[in-house]
Amino acid sequence: MQNNRRFEKEPSEFKERLVSINRVAKVVKGGKNFRFTALMVVGNEKGKVGVGLGKAAEIPEAVRKGVEDAKRHMVEVPIVGTTIPHAVEGRFGKGHVRMLPAEEGTGVIAGGPARAVLEMVGIRDIRTKSYGSNNPSNCVKATIEGLSQLRTAEQIAKARGKSVEEILG
Repeated sequence: MQNNRRFEKEPSEFKERLVSINRVAKVVKGGKNFRFTALMVVGNEKGKVGVGLGKAAEIPEAVRKGVEDAKRHMVEVPIVGTTIPHAVEGRFGKGHVRMLPAEEGTGVIAGGPARAVLEMVGIRDIRTKSYGSNNPSNCVKATIEGLSQLRTAEQIAKARGKSVEEILG
């Protein structure tokens, strides 16, 4: 009896978004060996997001590996209403992404790779600007790095041993 578990898709709380596919070539004596890399973003739209890179000879396998990798590298992001608690800048390599909170109804103002991450987190209103490298991998990782720096007023107050009113002024 054949095991078809690999092909069955179990229901998951996470949504998947393909950011980029790249065909890479290894030049060997007999020609070129092509493989694929897939940059995936996975999130539950409630504050959890992860990014992963999958590599394989076939695109579907690379996507599957990317999703597995993303689920292993999840970060928790605090969300205040529909936006972020404060302005933050994420950096990865030469990619910089500045994220600013926005009023309700603004929408997600972001470039492609950053938009994928922010929508998977569940942020509905935010303004972003991407500087430096426009490489999708650097942009996604800079966005994740910036989001992982976010803290709510309650978290800051607890860390400093003060009340929320003292922190907010």
